[in-house]
Amino acid sequence: MDKELYHGGRPRSEQARTAILNAVDDLLVEVGYAAMTMKSISERAGVSRQTVYRWWSHKAEILFEASAADAAEELAITITGNPLDDLTSYVEALVRFLAHSPAGAAYRALLGEAQHDLAVAELLSAKDPLGDSARFVLEQVIGKEARSLRIEQATSLLIGPSFFWILSGRDPAGLVPRELAENFIYDLQARQLR
Repeated sequence: MDKELYHGGRPRSEQARTAILNAVDDLLVEVGYAAMTMKSISERAGVSRQTVYRWWSHKAEILFEASAADAAEELAITITGNPLDDLTSYVEALVRFLAHSPAGAAYRALLGEAQHDLAVAELLSAKDPLGDSARFVLEQVIGKEARSLRIEQATSLLIGPSFFWILSGRDPAGLVPRELAENFIYDLQARQLR
């Protein structure tokens, strides 16, 4: 990420930006999304509310920026060239992110909020950190084979089972990433034969 980011005005102070992103993560864990306010974020970060509002118009934007940056890092895997191993590694990272990561908790909170807040829904539809990471892995791992199926469909097939399982409140220990990767490969091959 750029050292100085611009959002209509003066450059951001990287120190203030980092403090704000850390504050929103901490507050999500401590008080939850509903109780978090721009005031509490600014107080926790040690910056003025004006500083927070200069860069973000509401708390969902801050939480999304923090979550998306962490998701890009946490969902990155090393590609080995073995499709089953690589897809298994990705699904393991996805499960860790969604079920155990503070950034995953932020992402889940935003998904819940998006069900009744149009601004949050638009924010989430503008950038998809899970889909972006899955698309990258699919392009690296299965390349041309992914073209037989629209990449969005392939991404949904890869992410969907873990995503649904965790967001519906089931125990993540019940997921077996290698089996999910095997099922994905089987489904992809079956669709190619049609």
